[in-house]
Amino acid sequence: MKTVHCLAVLFTLLVSSLNSFSQEKSWMLAPFNKIDSVNPILKPGLLNFKDPILKKHVAWEERYVFNPAAVVRNEKVYLLYRAEDTVQKYAGVSRIGLAESTDGIHFTRRAQPVLYPMNDEFKKFEWEGGCEDPRIVEDDKGTYYMTYTAYDGTTARLFVATSKDLTNWKKHGSVFSKADEKYLNYWSKSGSIVTRRHGNKLIAEKINGKYWMYWGESNIYLATSDNLVDWSPIKETDPSKKQYDSLRNYEAFKIAFGPRKGKFDSQLVEPGPPAVITDAGIVFIYNSRNSPEHGDPNLPSGTYSAGQILADKNDPFNIIDRSEETFFRPDKPYEITGQVNNVCFLEGLVYFKDKWFLYYGTADEQIAVAVK
Repeated sequence: MKTVHCLAVLFTLLVSSLNSFSQEKSWMLAPFNKIDSVNPILKPGLLNFKDPILKKHVAWEERYVFNPAAVVRNEKVYLLYRAEDTVQKYAGVSRIGLAESTDGIHFTRRAQPVLYPMNDEFKKFEWEGGCEDPRIVEDDKGTYYMTYTAYDGTTARLFVATSKDLTNWKKHGSVFSKADEKYLNYWSKSGSIVTRRHGNKLIAEKINGKYWMYWGESNIYLATSDNLVDWSPIKETDPSKKQYDSLRNYEAFKIAFGPRKGKFDSQLVEPGPPAVITDAGIVFIYNSRNSPEHGDPNLPSGTYSAGQILADKNDPFNIIDRSEETFFRPDKPYEITGQVNNVCFLEGLVYFKDKWFLYYGTADEQIAVAVK
């Protein structure tokens, strides 16, 4: 009986393994293996700087660190990560910190944040919420473009900043402000710019003469740009397809894709790291939330996990394929329990030392890494 039981267990594990493998499609960036020996790789700390608005020293990453962007520069991996202080009782101010690594796993942090609310023209959009959730790409001339969320405590706005060295950043404000002034007051988040891998760099690349960016928080939309700073969201022109965002009631933009009932991505979909043009098409990793009412019953209610889509490399709106199951989900203690339970939120992706490194926020408290 013991032998039969062992064989049954082995058979169950084999079937489980095959089912897991079958969920991954040939075009996907998967599987990623979480580095349990070091995760979480970044935790809250007591780094201190003098805040220009508060005019006092603040432990700017004392509460949480999470949701990092990533880029390779001079044979090192750099993380630009969101950090919260404890100045306010219930919600700290967010700032963007910088950490570097020679192996992609062990990081050294800079003492001061590199992007944060200041007494500048953007203060009214960034205070007291802060600067949140960066994503980063590079152009072919070596300039870095960081999209991030400016949050004033009421409205989230998708902003952009540029840098030559990752330390000194120039803010440009709303990515949509030149397209239409009214967009400045629209809720907007999460800009994932389409890139192509050149060696160990992800370089923003034009498609049909334009740069493209996936963005949004409930549905996924697209915007185009000539210069990676000024973006125009693409509107829906077909009256039969117009619909308002289920979370934010603003002008209907053309939807690339949205949530699916009964799936891991049943409540919302939100961009992850920069999308990557491959031989198969545009591979785009996205974050999602499982709906409490009509989601995947095999996932806890409210779980943030990740999926992937494959889009036509000549038409980012044309979705060729989509993962049926989540390829990345919370299953570690530091992902399951925290500020927000059951969260893996992916924002950083680099190709480094012949491997893909994926960086993500865990339970909105810490930062971890997985490698393919």
